[in-house]
Parts: sequence; C-alpha cells; structure tokens
Amino acid sequence: MTEQRIVHATRTINAPAAEIFELIADPARQPEWDGNDNLSEAPEGQRITGVDQEFTMHLTNGQSRTNYVVEFTEGRVIAWNPAPTGEAPRGHLFRWELRPVNDAVTEVTHTYDWTQLVDESRFE
Repeated sequence: MTEQRIVHATRTINAPAAEIFELIADPARQPEWDGNDNLSEAPEGQRITGVDQEFTMHLTNGQSRTNYVVEFTEGRVIAWNPAPTGEAPRGHLFRWELRPVNDAVTEVTHTYDWTQLVDESRFE
C-alpha cells in the first residue's frame, strides 16, 4: 500500500501551552474539544502524568476505549495508542506536540499515525 499513513495538522492557538496541555492530558476534559463528536465522557481522576499509564474513554456509540500512553513530556508532548477496552492496540497513534510561541500563544501539532495498523478492513 502506498498511501500516506501519517497525517499532521498544526495550528497556532491564542492560549498558554499549560492551559492547552491540560485539555489534552485530562481525559475528562477531552469531550469539550472533540471535533468528531466521538468522545462521550471519561471517568474523573485519570489525568495523565507519564508513559505506561492507561485511561478509558466512553464513546458516543456506546463503546469504550482504553488508551495506552506511549510518550509524555509534561506540558509539551503526549501520545497514546487506543484500543477497544479489553483488546490490544490495533496500530493507531494519536500524538500532540505543543510549542510555546510566547506566554500566551502556542503552536500545536496533532499527528495521527497508522503505520502500524494491521487490520486490512480499516483501509477501505
């Protein structure tokens, strides 16, 4: 397959990096900014603080997803591999990198990487 399997989107946001990072690192806050209407809710108390943590999200379709944190630098980088709860990750990676431009402006890059995806039905 020759299609691109890594997609990046970068946007400059008029907010401090710490404020933006909290929205990403606290799963309970993620439904506030989910642009796909995919995330319903997450239990409180799952704020991410390091690699090898797991957190659970409930989806709008009634399913739940467990996310495995694989990269973390407080205030700067966070990435995880999602999986249906009770299953192994399927090869997706969601990653956010924050670069402060100044105290009130942040460049945010979101990366979706599915280079490790092995489920052929997902390519259709």
